[in-house]
Formats: sequence, structure tokens, C-alpha cells
Amino acid sequence: MAQTFDLILRNGIAVTPNGPQRTDIAVSDGRIRAIGDLLGASAADEIDLRGLTVLPGVIDTQVHFREPGLEHKEDLESGTRAAAQGGVVAIFEMPNTKPSTTTADAIRDKLARARGRAWVDHAFFIGAASDNVGHLAEWERIPGCAGVKVFMGSSTGSLLVDDDSTLAAVLAQGFRRIAVHCEDEGRLIERKHLAEEGAHPRVHHQWRDEETALKATTRLISLAEKAGRRVHVLHVTTAEEMAFLGGHKDLATVETTPQHLTLAAPECYERLGTYAQMNPPIREARHRDALWKAITDGTVDVLGSDHAPHTREEKDKPYPASPSGMTGVQTLVPIMLDHVNQGRLSLERLVDLTSAGPARIYNITGKGRIAVGYDADFTIVDMRAERTITNGWIESRCGWTPFDGRKVTGWPIATIVRGLTVMRDGQLLGSAAGEPVRFQESR
Repeated sequence: MAQTFDLILRNGIAVTPNGPQRTDIAVSDGRIRAIGDLLGASAADEIDLRGLTVLPGVIDTQVHFREPGLEHKEDLESGTRAAAQGGVVAIFEMPNTKPSTTTADAIRDKLARARGRAWVDHAFFIGAASDNVGHLAEWERIPGCAGVKVFMGSSTGSLLVDDDSTLAAVLAQGFRRIAVHCEDEGRLIERKHLAEEGAHPRVHHQWRDEETALKATTRLISLAEKAGRRVHVLHVTTAEEMAFLGGHKDLATVETTPQHLTLAAPECYERLGTYAQMNPPIREARHRDALWKAITDGTVDVLGSDHAPHTREEKDKPYPASPSGMTGVQTLVPIMLDHVNQGRLSLERLVDLTSAGPARIYNITGKGRIAVGYDADFTIVDMRAERTITNGWIESRCGWTPFDGRKVTGWPIATIVRGLTVMRDGQLLGSAAGEPVRFQESR
């Protein structure tokens, strides 16, 4: 008797744990049910992917979608719409909203806000603060919580954890891997005079220099070793940090971003001004080269976009009144596919950095690979498509990208989340049906 499924993807080149292979993939009830020659099978929906490549669904583990409190920049609907348009099937959202996400109720509020509005699957970090340390071990296990996030450098509200005693207390609470923004607040304060009123944005990476990042990272690892706690160092930007973290992989995993792999100072500041401003900053080419070396030697575990939108009106303020941050969730896939086509990394390595890596680091259930029984999450791409990234393509509420006008080879053609096609050929389809990401360490 012929098998019947909900969806069959036919004739695509799928990047599976066994490597790229031309194969059919069958889906029922949101899960992958069969992989192979399915010539005799049928489905309610069949898609011919001849000439296209099927990646495990890309997971962006660092975005800032600004809701609640800052919806004029972005909200959960517009941010996840941008993710779907860019081929991203799931996002982890950061806690520096207004109010900050520092309580169980705040996590549940975000989950409720996402219901029926999020186009892709999602999870939310809880921010560590001096007044919630005693609850973190319990709250990090709330379903839909991605874990604990620590800001060692300037952030909003009560989220700054800049002293070793509070950081040690945070590390002592709970057992899931903690995500950390490493910039040393004391050094930032000491050097703030470099970013005086009227300064050019090019001084941004001089103010927030490599020592600012390295000092915080070494402090974190020292305290993590004492606590025996796994940590994830976000958006690493310096050669010195990569060299240091390469010797501490027993506890530390490492993220970098497409922006830091693609842009370099001073050129980006001369060309983009405040639109190149983010924290940690875009640095000189020697640091970018070191990040690529860390991609090649395996020091880097994951890519995150650090999508952090601001309006044009805000970014047009003179430095340093201009806020730090740029869009990235929608451009992550095309920027990195272009790097693959330029020979800077293999397609298999990209899959490890954007699908298998996130699943491994955060113990995600059912995502991160094309395998029977896993969620039917797929990022379908045309590796040969030549496109130009433009501001007009950006779904984010702020409507701009630092990559406006950049020509790339490689483009997301469809986004499938748990068997539901949410984007195809540049058009959003169906309705916003994203669900909370599941974790092995949640209750």
C-alpha cells in the first residue's frame, strides 16, 4: 500500500547528517517521517525542489525584537516576519525590553504576546539582575525560556551585572548554559571621554576596544571555572578573545556574527556612519581575519545575528547620541551563503553554525538536523541565485540594513516551520503559527 504524507519535498539536495544528497523528504504532523526515494508515496502537498538545496532550518539564537515597550522599533510580529523572509525557522529573543524580562511573569507575557503573531518558532531569555539571582535556577526551566542572559557591559534598566560578586552569584544558580555579553563596564566608563559629543562614529571601536572585551571575557571564564558553570560568550569580536577562548572550550561555547565576519573598520564607519555602530563594535580587518580563522579551526560554535533594530530617526542622531545596533535576522542566510560561494566556509560548516550548533549548545529538542523524527524545519535556498540586498526587501519595522546595495550569490527561497510553508519565493504564506521552542532542560 502506497504511503501517504502531509508534505513531500522532492528532488532537492538535502544537507543531512550524512552530507549533501539528492533525496525526497516526507513530512506528517509537523515531523520528518521518511528520507529517501519516495517515488511511490503521495502527499496532500508536493514541492519539486530540483536545482535547490534543503538546509536544516536555520536558528538565530540572538535577536532583539523590542516588545514590550519599544514597539516603534520592532515587535514580535514584524521581527519574526523578517526571520521567515530570511529563511530563519526559530529565534531566541533577548531580555532588554521595557520593562526588562527579569521575572517568570515577563517570560510568560512574551510567550502570550507571541501566540498567533509569531511567524516562526521562538524562545525568550530571562535577564540576570541583582534582584532576581535567587530565582534564576527555577525560572531558567520555564518552558519557552532559552536560559539566562547576562550583560557585563552597559544595558537598559537593572540588567547590568558588572561586579564579580553578583556575576559569581548568577553562575552559582541553576545549571543551563548562560549566555553572556562580555564588555568590561569599568573600562567603558574610564574610556568614555573618547566618545565625546561631536566625535566621528569611527571612534566607537576605539572607545570599546579589544581590551574592554578581553578583560570581561577572562573575568567570566575565571568565575565560570570556579562555579563549574557552562557559559556561551556572545558576539565575540577580537583576535585576543578567540585565542583565549580556544583554550577554554571545556566550559565555553562561542558565537560570532555575520556583521563582524563581513564588515571592517574604519571603512564601514566612513561609509555607513552611525549605521555601522553596534556593541561590541565592528573592528579592524585583523580581527575579522581572526574570526574567520576561528570559524575554520572550530573555536566558533554558532552564528547569531544580534538583530537590534533602531529607527532611522534614532540612528541619524549625531554620535554618540545615536543608539548601537543594526538589523540582521533577515540577512543572516544570504550574507553567509555568499561567504560559502566565496569559498570562506563549506555549506556543511554553515549548517553546523546555524542549525546543529544552536541545538547542541542549548539542548534544543527536535531541531537542528534533517533526520527522521525531527521537526520538519527547512531553509530552502538557491545557491546560484544572484540578488542584491536592499532596504526595500527588509521586513523589519525600521526598514533598513547595513548591507543595502550588497550583491550576493545564494538566496533563501522558502522557509518551512514544522511542515508549514511560511515563506516561498519572497511571499509570506498562511498565518503566524510559530510555537515555543522545546528544550531538554525545561520542566
